[in-house]
Amino acid sequence: MIIILRPEITPHSPEYRMLMDYLTNKPGIQTRLHQETGTLQTLTEVYLIGNTAALDKDEIENMPAVERVVRVSEEYRILGRHHDDRRPTGFDYNGVLFSQDSLNVFAGLCAVDTPEHVERMMKALRDHGQVCTRMGAYKPRTNPYSFQGHGRQCLPWVFELAGRYGIKVIAMEITHDSHLDEIRSALEQTGRPTGILIQIGTRNTQNFELLKIVGRQREFPVLLKRGFGITLEESLNAAEYLASEGNSRIIFGLRGMKTNMGDPHRNFVDFAHVPVIKRLTRMPICIDPSHSVGTRDRAPDGMLDLMHVTAQGVVAGANMVLVDFHPEPSRALVDGPQALTLEELPWFLEDVALAREAYEKRRLLCERHAGAHRL
Repeated sequence: MIIILRPEITPHSPEYRMLMDYLTNKPGIQTRLHQETGTLQTLTEVYLIGNTAALDKDEIENMPAVERVVRVSEEYRILGRHHDDRRPTGFDYNGVLFSQDSLNVFAGLCAVDTPEHVERMMKALRDHGQVCTRMGAYKPRTNPYSFQGHGRQCLPWVFELAGRYGIKVIAMEITHDSHLDEIRSALEQTGRPTGILIQIGTRNTQNFELLKIVGRQREFPVLLKRGFGITLEESLNAAEYLASEGNSRIIFGLRGMKTNMGDPHRNFVDFAHVPVIKRLTRMPICIDPSHSVGTRDRAPDGMLDLMHVTAQGVVAGANMVLVDFHPEPSRALVDGPQALTLEELPWFLEDVALAREAYEKRRLLCERHAGAHRL
């Protein structure tokens, strides 16, 4: 059970103390306080664990601190969209809105290589009205002899360039909790010119200790990629690990499943799960077409497979696109064969806009027919 408090109620309010005294006297009930900080206000929720079926929902809702009560009917207690749950979705971070209704493109380098390439990438993004990017400083690799990223050495100049070109949010994967401290230190050193979206990659989706540590910090939102060899339910439970530790500013990433049924693509594209995850949870949904397709192959119509797949995810309602670009793909240190070029950036962005327009038209069509059906 989730108790959602009125916006003006804080843990210091007498109404809050009255509610907690009431709950303390209920046997077998444990409470956990959860706060969501938005741009205008902080919302407080109380999660109840234990024999909540015995609690009187109406009695709790009549208490002065309470706005409404949600009975948890799904496995995902915090992130789940429960049967009587109408709470708004999304969050604002560093001036960028992430929700189930927004769309942000994170085009950039899978792996940071040189200051020149990073600057060319960020300048191109700025020139085309973009404020988000991806920049990989820490790269987990299957082969121990492959390039593993420049790590903390590149962070200061990456962040400084982001500030110079108006990049507000950088998606950056971490593989160890010490990377959080390195990112914080570099941000402080450079005067916090940008924001960081912490990415948990597919190989760490079930690294539960890392999930707990990242979940306990609330400074950075998190992009959690689906595990490439586990079920959707297992990956959603990994997101719940993050939220259960206190950080529910989570974006769920689809990046394809590891199976030869997806051949000749690198992974089996799983973007049909975009509306499924929206139905099950309140998380914004990211698609990663680069790691799903893994090539620059073209269909007979001349369009890249990668762009066809991106459009499929956006038409299905995706809220974020994480995509590899590089000024010189032949010189990229990681995943060059799948990277788009800077010359293709305006084409890609326009194609995404067309797909988003199609999604909006489909949604209006649905609303119109649903309204006619109710009449």
